[in-house]
Formats: sequence, C-alpha cells, structure tokens
Amino acid sequence: MLHTLVTGATGYVGGLLVPELLDAGHRVRALARNPATADVDGRAELVRGDLAKDEGLDDALAGIDVAYYLVHSMGRGNPADFAEQDRVAARSFGRAAARAGVARVIYLGGLEDGVDSAHLKSRHEVAQILREHLDEVVYVRAAMVIGAGSASFVMMSKLVERLPVMVCPRWIDTRTQPIAVRDVTAALVALATREEAPEEVQLGGPEVLTYREMMRRTATLSGRRAPLMVKVPVLTPGLSSWWVVLVTPIDMGLVRPLVEGLSAEMVVTEAPPPGLNDHPQAFDAAVREALAA
Repeated sequence: MLHTLVTGATGYVGGLLVPELLDAGHRVRALARNPATADVDGRAELVRGDLAKDEGLDDALAGIDVAYYLVHSMGRGNPADFAEQDRVAARSFGRAAARAGVARVIYLGGLEDGVDSAHLKSRHEVAQILREHLDEVVYVRAAMVIGAGSASFVMMSKLVERLPVMVCPRWIDTRTQPIAVRDVTAALVALATREEAPEEVQLGGPEVLTYREMMRRTATLSGRRAPLMVKVPVLTPGLSSWWVVLVTPIDMGLVRPLVEGLSAEMVVTEAPPPGLNDHPQAFDAAVREALAA
C-alpha cells in the first residue's frame, strides 16, 4: 500500500483517479483549494492547498510516496497568463515535493510538444520544470481523452449535436489517437507501483483518426446525421474559437487554447512498455460510454 497525493482531484481525470487508487488499496490524500466545497470520494483524506500561492504544500506532501500532478491553469483567470501560472505552480510543487522526499511524481500532459500551440507548449514545459526539482518524474502523455467530462470531447460532441453544417479550418483533417478516460486512469494507477517506471509514457487508443472522422462517427453513435463539413483555408483559431463558444457550453478561456492545439498531430510514436495500455478501448465503445454518462 502506498500513500498517494492527487492534485487536481476535483478535476475530471483526478476525480476518477481517486476512487481507482482507493480501490487498488492505496491511501489517498486529495489536494483542494477549498475542501469545504470539493466533490471528492469520501474515503480520501481531503487537505487544503493552493499551488499558485504555494500554500499548504508541505503538509499535503508529508509522508507521500507517489504524487500525481494533474493541474493546469488553462481556462482560469486571464487566458493570456495561464502559461506563467502553470510555471509558478509547477515550481512550487516541485520544490515542495523535493523537500518532502517524494519518491515518484506522475504528471499527465499532452502527446505533442505543440510548437504552434501555447497550450501544448505549456504542458510540455511543466514536465521540464518538475524534472528540474525531482529525481523521478513519469511524464504521461495522452492524446484527446474520450469521456463525459473531457473538455475536448464535450466540445466535439456538442458541435456535431448542434451544427448540421460546419465551416471548418484545416485542423479538421489533423490526425490524432484518441484514448478512453478509463485507459488513462488505469495507466496512472499502474504507474504508482511499477518498478523502474519509464520517464515518458505515450498513451493512445487503438485507432488513428482525423477530427473529421471522429465527428462523423460521434454523430452516428449519437443517432444523428453526420454534419456536412466544408473545409476552408482561412478560418483562424480566433474565429474558430468564437463559433465553438457560441454552440458549446465551454467558455473562451478554455476553448481558445484547445482550438489552437487541434492543428498539432497527436499520435503515439513510442508504444508504452508491456503492462501499460495493452488493450485500449475502441473509439466507438469509448464514445458510447461517454454519451451514456
């Protein structure tokens, strides 16, 4: 049994990870900025801490064997500042985890370095910052996560639900390797106890698909006619973001960096070691599960 800390426990992936760690027999401490309102599995120990303000981290990390870093600032506050906020939070956490002697930190980021995406560049930079302070950081890199609470999936499913015709930018034919959220959390749990865990783990589902293909199949699985998609070369990320905001429940602070990242191909280039994501859930099955939830 390990004593684990989950940051981002009130987020989508973190909220699913906490009960899976508990079910695996580990002790779980969940970090929240406001424990009084945090919706976290009641079996976990809930503690207050704020990464951005560097508050409560020493107490939260005391006695921890494995810590999960699942936080990012995208979609909060000023959209222009999220990369700097992520740098500050990663440095605070890295220093505190080093002081506490945490043996392993597992960080979930994106699959592509994202040369043209501030969002993806920031996620990659966080891994580098954590490694500046800690000896063992496992960088888990996932493509688009398919799940009911995944912002990327919600954005895609609402577009096909509400738009019979779409004027789409070039990213409509970008390839990606979407992965079910259940496979992401299963890999995160397995990495807690894996001996000599790799420095980097790339996670993807069994199929490489374009966003066009994913939207058509999601529409079919939703019982809807696939939307007519017309690709145009001049639709900027800014304009794309505005029409996404108009037809989905996601606000601009989150939509803009997500849209900017859609032009980056997210495909696994190095398969994870045996025992990690050996049999990922098929895209259609993952979508059905997400829609049902």
